[in-house]
Amino acid sequence: MTGAAEVGRGLVARVRAFPRRLYEDLWASPVDPLPAPGRPGAPVWRPVFGLLLTLGAATVALLHVSDLVPPGAGIPPYTVLLVVLQAVALIAGMSRPLYAWWASLVLLLVSVRLTEPVLPGLAPFPSVSDIVAQSGALFLLALRVAPRRAVTALVVSLLAGTLAATASTTQAHDHVLDLACLAVIAAGGLGVALRTLRVARARLVEQSELTAEERARRTLLEERNRIARELHDVVAHHMSVISIQAQVAPHLVQNPSDELRENLAGIRTSAVEALTELRRVLGVLRSEDTSADGARHAPQPTLDRLDELVGTVRDAGLDVTATTTGARTPLPPGVGLSAYRIAQEALSNVMRHAPGARARVEVGYHTAAVTVRVVNSAPLTPAAPAAGAGHGLLGMHERAAMLGGDLVHGTIPGGGYEVVATLPLEDPS
Repeated sequence: MTGAAEVGRGLVARVRAFPRRLYEDLWASPVDPLPAPGRPGAPVWRPVFGLLLTLGAATVALLHVSDLVPPGAGIPPYTVLLVVLQAVALIAGMSRPLYAWWASLVLLLVSVRLTEPVLPGLAPFPSVSDIVAQSGALFLLALRVAPRRAVTALVVSLLAGTLAATASTTQAHDHVLDLACLAVIAAGGLGVALRTLRVARARLVEQSELTAEERARRTLLEERNRIARELHDVVAHHMSVISIQAQVAPHLVQNPSDELRENLAGIRTSAVEALTELRRVLGVLRSEDTSADGARHAPQPTLDRLDELVGTVRDAGLDVTATTTGARTPLPPGVGLSAYRIAQEALSNVMRHAPGARARVEVGYHTAAVTVRVVNSAPLTPAAPAAGAGHGLLGMHERAAMLGGDLVHGTIPGGGYEVVATLPLEDPS
């Protein structure tokens, strides 16, 4: 009994909500906006579609006049008004499809009642013009509302048109209600199908954009992860040096005081704890690293190994030279590592994207910064299409930004390309 009571209450609630839902579906709820330019389904066809609608409205008008006016007879005034209003409603359906459908439905009912007594006995009833006008208005509505709302409007059109055409007829007619119903159903179904296709395409494009944004975000995180692994190596090395120096320092002083021993022991303890935490972080960062063990634990390179890098790239087939300006000075570990990686990635890009080009690496030591410039000539042959989106420029930008530096890149006269990184020697903060 409890289950039956709940079903009954649910049915009563649906019945009570039906008028409100019907009001919202057929009047209050807004229709889909026209797609913005450049989006899927954008109305680039709007002028053409408007012209077609105008021609369709004119055709409806001509059909209506030919149905209602026998040869040699005058045109009744209400006929002109109905023709104009039906044409306007059909054209207005492009921008206001819901109101245009209502107007077309009202005009259909008025037209059926007014024209039924004067239609020739063998003329199709309802008239072809009324059927075309209502089908067109319903089609335009179905393009811009949810399928449930379109089906509701279709049912209302069928019921209203059938009742108007069958009630109080004054003479025999060639009733074409079956064909009229098929035409209206076909128009509504076509509109629903086209809207469903447009919505699916729009969602596909949105999903593709989200996927591209997620891919770019994942690429950025991967590059930052890679940079963090390398810089953690540098920091861990220095923490190890601090720990060793703190342990050795008491033996370099004659009769060190207890206070000095205690401070140095505290420094060593803090360094060892920090080193332990760094190793844990490195373990997490490298948990998915596929590099060889030897490469994992090798010292991180700096600009001191630039000549070795240039030699390796030259052996790989790239015509490359390197020049250095300014007095070489020791670089902070992070700056030296980032400068080397930027030069390495830029040369890799030359090999991938500029086959046969000549490259030049220029390193400049300045008072407050070090600059790395990698420039290449135009490629001799077109590069093979890349298999996927590269991380090179993104990684170089991240390394420069991390140090408060700047990186610019772009084409140069003659078809070549250059990458210029400026890395400050001091922390800008």
